[in-house]
Amino acid sequence: MKENQLIITEDGSHTLFVADLNEHYHSIHGAVTESMHVFIEAGLKPLLEKKKNINVLEIGIGTGLNAALVLLEAENNDAIINYVGAEPYPLSLSLVSQLNYFSIYGGVQMHKAVMNIHSCNRNLPVEIGNHFIMNYLEAPIQNIDLKDSYFDLVFFDAFSPTTQPELWTAEIFAKIFKAMKPNGVLVTYVAKGEVRRTMKACGFTIEKLTGFAGKREMTRANKPSTSTE
Repeated sequence: MKENQLIITEDGSHTLFVADLNEHYHSIHGAVTESMHVFIEAGLKPLLEKKKNINVLEIGIGTGLNAALVLLEAENNDAIINYVGAEPYPLSLSLVSQLNYFSIYGGVQMHKAVMNIHSCNRNLPVEIGNHFIMNYLEAPIQNIDLKDSYFDLVFFDAFSPTTQPELWTAEIFAKIFKAMKPNGVLVTYVAKGEVRRTMKACGFTIEKLTGFAGKREMTRANKPSTSTE
């Protein structure tokens, strides 16, 4: 297996290139700005306007960028975030320490957040500061038991359906749907019609939002308040 390669994206922040999969962890047009657009602006911020105690599930922790951004938003908004992330292939601390997100956004707080997320005990809840609880689950989502009607927000940030088709299935989306609260929200950078149809078949309603960096669309899926499972 080839080592992941650090790549500078257009906004100056790092992503990783996985040669074995021929995929990047983030958009080459800007790692930080993509995460802000897809997961923070379209996912977290609308919820923070309504509540200050939020349960988040992330499929694919990767570099920890999304989690770190959420941690900073929690601190800035005096919110409490319980964050559950599924990641079967954690990155090494030596590689994580080279990521330059702090120079693009958040400064020292961002660097500490990323390092704390990756260095915390696995499979046990860990409090990082006064506003963020990290549950780093070192396992594929298929092997994780999720509480019913528990999550307010889901970040679906797996590799693309072409690369990881086993994660973009009705079985996975039905499992996540069951674990979400009524009115819960799922956001993902993917806008493929097949994926959206699969989500709809599992009970989600679909919103088509403007994608990042010239990409026409991204997806925000909602669990209806009247959902019956």
